[in-house]
Amino acid sequence: MTRPITTGVDGSQESLAALAWAAREAARRGTPLHVVHAWRFQAQDAAGTEGRDAQEQWVRASVAESVRTVTERHPDLTVSAEVREADDAVAVLLAAAADAETLVLGSRGHGAVVGFLLGSVGQQVIAEATRPVVLVRAGDEAAAEAAGREVVVGQQGDPEDSADVIGFAFEAAAARGATVRAVRAWTLPPVFAYSPGSMRLADEAGGLEPYEKKALGEALAPWRERFPDVPVIEHVEMGSAGQVLLSVAGGAQLMVVGRRARRTAVGARIGSVAHGVLHHAGCPVAVIPHR
Repeated sequence: MTRPITTGVDGSQESLAALAWAAREAARRGTPLHVVHAWRFQAQDAAGTEGRDAQEQWVRASVAESVRTVTERHPDLTVSAEVREADDAVAVLLAAAADAETLVLGSRGHGAVVGFLLGSVGQQVIAEATRPVVLVRAGDEAAAEAAGREVVVGQQGDPEDSADVIGFAFEAAAARGATVRAVRAWTLPPVFAYSPGSMRLADEAGGLEPYEKKALGEALAPWRERFPDVPVIEHVEMGSAGQVLLSVAGGAQLMVVGRRARRTAVGARIGSVAHGVLHHAGCPVAVIPHR
């Protein structure tokens, strides 16, 4: 069964931009679009019965209008909608993400990363989701996907560590006819930070920078072979990963970063690189859970 592109809506401008982005992506990839709205009843009288019915009708009418707008723009797109009353919006969105190719949410960006869809749930969804999550700002428009704008992907670690992240970027670029800019940032390690084995490999490569370039090339090799028509720019730069990625975000139509799919003693984390990019990148950002 083909997984849909799923998007959460709540009536905000951010979520409507996410819906429009998700619809374009579904149309490009030939996949269905699934729209999810999780709402919570707000009692306005002692009994609450009449208020509940009215609120549900308003919610369903709002979602139906959003779906109608999408189907008018993309008449060949298969669109389904799910409206659920729930106290825990995070659980609803995580369940939707589990069955999706990608979950798309609206992002308020530039402030604290608690302003995604439905109040503060976005950060939890990103941290817990086992599928890719894309965050879209209110000002995002189709024109931002014009030819010449890149899909930028951050690569770290060994090839197997970043395979899911790079694969998502190449698939997105292939669907758009875009170039992949693969970014690997590196810094001078503190004394004894590199293992004897890694230092030997660096020496064999001719130094730390050539070693980093070689590592990036090896990570990209299988994806270049799989997507031979996708142009690739290899970008290796000394600096923090978040800063280097943000330095090239101005030419990006999509930024792709990874998040380790694991929990810590204080709960799930999205990681410092993803956290920084989500704060400051102006383009949509895809966060990919990986090993």
